[in-house]
Amino acid sequence: MSNTRRYAGALIALSLSVAALTGCVSRGQDTATADAPALVSNEDLSTVTLNVGDQKGGTEALLKASGQLDGTAYQVAFSTFTSGPPQVEAATAGQIDFAVTGNTPPVFGVAANARIKIVSAYSNNASGDQILVPANSTLTSFADLRGKKIAVGKGSSAHGHVLLQLQKAGLTDKDVQLVFLQPADAGTAFAAAQVDAWAIWDPYTAITQVQTGAKTLTTAEGVANGYGFGIASQQALDDPKKNTALQDLVVRLAKASAWAKDNPAVWAADYSAAVGIDPKAGELAQGRSQRPAIALDAAVIDSEQKLYDAFVESGSIPGGNEFADFVDTRYADAIGSAT
Repeated sequence: MSNTRRYAGALIALSLSVAALTGCVSRGQDTATADAPALVSNEDLSTVTLNVGDQKGGTEALLKASGQLDGTAYQVAFSTFTSGPPQVEAATAGQIDFAVTGNTPPVFGVAANARIKIVSAYSNNASGDQILVPANSTLTSFADLRGKKIAVGKGSSAHGHVLLQLQKAGLTDKDVQLVFLQPADAGTAFAAAQVDAWAIWDPYTAITQVQTGAKTLTTAEGVANGYGFGIASQQALDDPKKNTALQDLVVRLAKASAWAKDNPAVWAADYSAAVGIDPKAGELAQGRSQRPAIALDAAVIDSEQKLYDAFVESGSIPGGNEFADFVDTRYADAIGSAT
């Protein structure tokens, strides 16, 4: 099999999603943090199933590899998505209870008054979020993309990265041609030279670099905040049993993230197997894209508000909402005790 076919196959495999969950949903106006219901006992969780949105090599793979999915008092059912925006949609519709996304999908959720809350935060230096150009490209800086086509997932962390790079370069989205494509389609367009650059995140970044020799035009390090966020549906947070199970899950996820940081080689191998990619790509991705749990504090919230404002300025979303109004820190003490 040719490298091109293997590359396309890897991207397609990574992009399997629950299509039924990605349509438009009706949104409420739950913008204030409600009082959390009292926690229940583990014995009361035997009939609970948490529906968790995931991306290939994400939450499920990490929890399993670290052993943190063992011994839960509740069941966990995972659904695979291509990116964060449809996860926010699904959580708003009550079709999933929880998901971990990049820094931008919650911003779009806030703008749309999505019925979600941001309940946990994760840190990364954003070096795996990159803008790639083909191996034979003569472009050498982001400013060289003026008038060029950039493939990017709308509402994804890569979309936010592009807007911030435009700001840094003194440009606007009118100075480039944004081609909104999900990762598999974007990868195909990139390989066929139908776009000049691709804004993308790991593991797609690593797969493309290893299999096609794509060059890094720039990374998001020092430009975007690199945060990830745990989002929970308002319905789940209002349910005493699911709320209790969610607290346990985010604690387990924090412990799993710490385990991955302490066992990078083991995690990279498990990750590569879970995603079904070249171990070299898995090692490259996980060497720069781990996200340990951090406090959901004022600095994190302020950074996200700045990202929200950048999207408002670009005309991508309406203004008027505050990111802080969609933050719920009910699990902060439990997560802090686990890290």
